[in-house]
Amino acid sequence: MFTFEQPIFITMSVQLYNPIGNLIFDEKTCFLTGADLTKEDEYVTVFPNWVLDNYELRGKKFTMMDNYNAIYYEDLKLPCSEEVKKALNDLEQKIQTAFEKGYEGVTALDSQLLFLWMGKIIYGILFHDLLIEKKKKEKRNLEFGISDLLKERFSLFHIMLQSLIAPITFSALKPWSIAIVPLQYSKEVFNYKGDAINLFFTLGTNGFGIIALLQDNDFIKQRENELLQKIGTTVLHPIQFEELNARFAYSNYLLLHKRRYKLKETENSLAIETIPYESENNQPALGVWDNNLFADVLTEYWKPWGLQKNDIHAYPNAPISFLENEYTYELIDPLTIELPF
Repeated sequence: MFTFEQPIFITMSVQLYNPIGNLIFDEKTCFLTGADLTKEDEYVTVFPNWVLDNYELRGKKFTMMDNYNAIYYEDLKLPCSEEVKKALNDLEQKIQTAFEKGYEGVTALDSQLLFLWMGKIIYGILFHDLLIEKKKKEKRNLEFGISDLLKERFSLFHIMLQSLIAPITFSALKPWSIAIVPLQYSKEVFNYKGDAINLFFTLGTNGFGIIALLQDNDFIKQRENELLQKIGTTVLHPIQFEELNARFAYSNYLLLHKRRYKLKETENSLAIETIPYESENNQPALGVWDNNLFADVLTEYWKPWGLQKNDIHAYPNAPISFLENEYTYELIDPLTIELPF
């Protein structure tokens, strides 16, 4: 059974790499395998080249977690061996082809391919965020570290990412939630948001929106299944998509139960079994939903429309919604929303 305290290389039927235990973040070690790198061009960009080119992101800056440091998109890189680079290139071709087809192309993708693609971006951002924090500590002669909870979360996440190149399989219940909805966005738009600490990814472009929680054991998507069923193939207004993002993000914040997995070795592979949530001692899976806090989240997601918190929430009423009618709970017709795209 794997634990995050294990050494850098985990001896199993499949050899796995664990950089999180020793907090290895440098430019001379492959981020996924731990292989030593000696050449200058042994890297991949966090956001793939086709994304940088198609959405004209080169020369633009990406704001890091501390909201102070910003790095040019093309300078966000991951040290990468040729083996991993080849596997990522194959993955990118599949994702790019699907993205070009829009909603139908993306919904036809295997969820594991999407998980790996989004996971590499989230891990790449996390890699740089932690590297920034590590350098800050070193300048002040302080020891760099992260909590045991985060070590465990990121170590398990990293093992899951290694399924890109290693014989790792997942049970029918996946470790992730991925929701894909039709969306009124053109192919020129690339509206990405992410939270690397909480492994949250959302993206809107070319007629579709993706919302993903990369380590919630499909809990949040199942919780929001009734709403997702109402949406179906309705093409959402962007403000509706941002409300859906807010619901997923806030629910993930409230998630109390520990995500559990069983790692089973076979002769030549590793199987990751996702353990469904089971209530223990009548403890709820989620913390108490607070409309005031949720209104704060909505305010952040609805910034493009200039809505202030007092526009969104007036106690004791619930926050306004552009997704569901407050009386009938029916899906609001996107065409009735008189706000810009």
